[in-house]
Amino acid sequence: MAEDLPIKTILIANRGEIACRVNRAAKELGLQVVQVVSEADIDSLAARLADEVKVIGPPAAAKSYLDTDAILAAAKESGADAIHPGYGFLSESADFADAVEAAGLIFVGPSGDTIRLMGDKAAAREQARKVGVSTVPGSDGVIADMDAALELAEAVGFPVMIKATAGGGGRGIRIADDAETFRKLAPQAANEAKSAFGDGGIYVEKVIERARHIEVQVLGDGHDVVHFYDRECSLQRRRQKVWEEAPSAALDDDTRKRLCDAAVALARSVRYRGAGTVEFLFDDLTGAFHFIEMNTRIQVEHPVTEMICDTDLVAAMIRVCAGAPLELTQADIAREGHAIEVRLNAEDPANAFMPFPGVVSRLKLPKGEGIRFDHMLYEGYAIPPFYDSLLGKLIVWAPDRAGAIARLEGALGNLEIDGLPTTAPLFAALAQDRDVQSNAVHTRWLELWLEHAADTLTKQGETTT
Repeated sequence: MAEDLPIKTILIANRGEIACRVNRAAKELGLQVVQVVSEADIDSLAARLADEVKVIGPPAAAKSYLDTDAILAAAKESGADAIHPGYGFLSESADFADAVEAAGLIFVGPSGDTIRLMGDKAAAREQARKVGVSTVPGSDGVIADMDAALELAEAVGFPVMIKATAGGGGRGIRIADDAETFRKLAPQAANEAKSAFGDGGIYVEKVIERARHIEVQVLGDGHDVVHFYDRECSLQRRRQKVWEEAPSAALDDDTRKRLCDAAVALARSVRYRGAGTVEFLFDDLTGAFHFIEMNTRIQVEHPVTEMICDTDLVAAMIRVCAGAPLELTQADIAREGHAIEVRLNAEDPANAFMPFPGVVSRLKLPKGEGIRFDHMLYEGYAIPPFYDSLLGKLIVWAPDRAGAIARLEGALGNLEIDGLPTTAPLFAALAQDRDVQSNAVHTRWLELWLEHAADTLTKQGETTT
């Protein structure tokens, strides 16, 4: 299939399971794969799968996976035509996207200008309002003055969420229940964002007490945009998603259509190119939804959408970013069944989720209809201690949600990753919880559940190990 694309060789500027996932899509397109690695990842599965490996620096991400010059030099040396950034690291860096294109290469993602606009959460909210998409009540833009921020918070009404305009991955976010707490937490959010992202700007949003986190998968070719329906990601710990499913069981057909149409309108207004996700908060009590942000990259949870829509989103984004028009119209895209994804991390949920890098002494993967495991593992692999603790993602599909939960339980029972603790016991316990089974959850539900779950997780861990 590579003969109809201006890409023959693609460089993957990432690591872990997403590097393996991009490798698989690229190979299915007939492309040669160059994998950049830090010195800590020379023996990684991603390196083993690649046609060529380029070592770009020491283990520290700042000196390897975040080093634009080293990545571009590797692309030049290997003769790569395109760079796929995966998620995290430089995937949402407008400057990196610009540098890739300035080097004469194809960036598998949106333009730097689009990333810059939609990556600024305050600017993205303004863009949403321009096309008639509702946003969460709060500030119209960045608030530099803390007194003005507090005045606005009091006007909106506590509790409020203090959010960094350049934040991501749950960083630069605080919830304040009163004015005194706000004065304490607002500088913390600004400083954390400044340290992590180089931008300490903050804005304020009203906290929706019974909110669900629902997002829409979009794909654009720079001219037109289509959606692949919705996902719900309400089960979160420290504002990090841990359990995702598609579609959301909380939406009726009319709300789903309005939500997806809003996402497409916003993406089309910025001439979006590539795969992206438009994220909303859905108010369970009123049925209203509000735009919160757009992620201008492939998401960790994209497999649940692939499972219900039977589409390879990574291959599709490579094609459109290489200049191919969208192959599907909206009428071509159907959904079927229900899919759930859980994130397997090298963490001990019975011990405050402490990270535990170690050696995979034995690996047994679940198999069967409707089961998929995207991962970075092999027996004997030593998990490096320098990066995110994500090991892989277990994804299941069934005709309905109850069947998907049952299939998830079975798959977890047949998954063995010996040599280190994982978060598998957490998901086994959640699959048996009545609130999860009845879908009576919201974005703060898991945090409350974990406050009383120590014994449950300990017992579940003993059962699954």
